[in-house]
Amino acid sequence: MKFRPCIDIHNGKVKQIVGGSLKDEGDQAQENFVSAQDAAWYAKRYQKDGIRGGHIILLNPESSEYYEANVAQALKALGAYPGGLQIGGGIHAENAQKFLDAGASHVIVTSYVFKDGQIHFDRLKDLSEKIGKEHLVLDVSCRKKDDAYYVVTDRWQKFTSVKMNMDTLHMLAPYCDEFLIHAVDVEGKASGIEKPLAELLGQFTERPVTYAGGVGSFDDLRQLKELGNDRVNVTIGSALDLFGGPIPYETVKNLGTENEAAL
Repeated sequence: MKFRPCIDIHNGKVKQIVGGSLKDEGDQAQENFVSAQDAAWYAKRYQKDGIRGGHIILLNPESSEYYEANVAQALKALGAYPGGLQIGGGIHAENAQKFLDAGASHVIVTSYVFKDGQIHFDRLKDLSEKIGKEHLVLDVSCRKKDDAYYVVTDRWQKFTSVKMNMDTLHMLAPYCDEFLIHAVDVEGKASGIEKPLAELLGQFTERPVTYAGGVGSFDDLRQLKELGNDRVNVTIGSALDLFGGPIPYETVKNLGTENEAAL
């Protein structure tokens, strides 16, 4: 289990929010933390510590008045740490290469592929071939409905008909390099991980997987490490001290390396 850092950008600022509260209308979200630092500051910090594979997420839609400010922040971060960060949020076939050229190692895609509640394999195959699957991360973030996890799109606001399960992961794996999964119902709440989801992800071995959502303590990290068979990477947002939380960044930054301290 490795630590994968994050830089979430909303309304032009680096923030931590409650994921399920995000609304496009009025560009609203329940905020846990608003940083005085810009995205490049965090990118330089991650670069200094040699942490690769973190993700930048643009949390406003392209139609938002804040979208260009988000992109400006993101481009500064990518320029500060070329090849070290991934980027997601409004990524599609027309703009993916722009972010790769700006320094992103991967682009992260959900809504472009999961359009109108279904998987559009024509779009997935086209994008994968266009930029190379080695540069593509599929975000299959999910919420629970009727005792099952379903992939959600459009900044986690819309349910698809696609279940987030082993069959879906196996079906999508040939077209991407990694998966990113936000457990949206607990995202930003630091109230504990989604244990059934962590256990599911721990059984998947075809591609690297990063889990985000609900981590609020070292006990949560220990549970994720155990349930995920030590192969599921972790993102810590609101609970990390870089974002005003109680978990020391200095303690978790070396997870999965030879310098790892015992949890």
